[in-house]
Amino acid sequence: MNKPSRFQTLKRFLRYRSAQIGVVLVWTYVLVALFAAVLAPYSPIEQHAKDRLLAPNLPYLLGTDEFGRDILSRLMHGATNSLRVALLSVAMACAVGSALGMTAGYIGGLVDNIIMRVMDLFFAFPAILLALTIVAALGPGAANTILAISVVYTPIFARVARGPVLSLKSMEFVEAARATGLHHPRILLRHILPNAIAPIIVQITLALSWAMLTEAGLSFLGLGTIPPAPSWGSMLSDSRKLMEIAPWMAVFPGLAIMLGVLGFNLLGDGLRDALDPRLRS
Repeated sequence: MNKPSRFQTLKRFLRYRSAQIGVVLVWTYVLVALFAAVLAPYSPIEQHAKDRLLAPNLPYLLGTDEFGRDILSRLMHGATNSLRVALLSVAMACAVGSALGMTAGYIGGLVDNIIMRVMDLFFAFPAILLALTIVAALGPGAANTILAISVVYTPIFARVARGPVLSLKSMEFVEAARATGLHHPRILLRHILPNAIAPIIVQITLALSWAMLTEAGLSFLGLGTIPPAPSWGSMLSDSRKLMEIAPWMAVFPGLAIMLGVLGFNLLGDGLRDALDPRLRS
């Protein structure tokens, strides 16, 4: 069966309304994160004492917090921090996890058993609990948050990468590559990885949404981004004691988290459907 062209895959992807919504949400999130310094009307840490706890109005479109800081500006810069943490942590998890999973699936035997049993050990802990343990041991901060999230999601990428390799390594084109004398790393990178990349790509988009949510959860607990740097999770945490008199402090960060996570989930679902050969028509 011939592989569909990139144009055909893109056309199938855009047939899904949910995928279109996901693309819009993700692109909006990325653009705001990249250009927050230009788009934000105020500095995210600039305080206006006389404008404390103002409801959404003309000068402050989303209102202000207890220090008179503009919530819209803090949300925009919070998107930058959220995207940075999500991208770096998922990139590390994908690189390490995919390498381990592909190695385990390709070599098999004792190596496969050792690698996957170690991955199963990480799976024994709830994701947020494992991330909390790592950050609590290392201390709060963006760097430690990135490390914690990457450790949590490395086993997921290992399992996703291992599956296709188990079926691909015995196929004729791989046997032919071995017969020509190619080294195993080159076979993995040039012949197996391109045919196993689809589920990894889908997993990346889903992991980005999980990483955003985990970063927000750690910041909510005071273990993520260190104040006064803006974080959606810490903004939600700060709003708890003021929800009755300033509900906008909780509503807008909550909506930002929800829409960001929803966008990546819809994007991942659309990619999964577009790349699934069983759904090709």
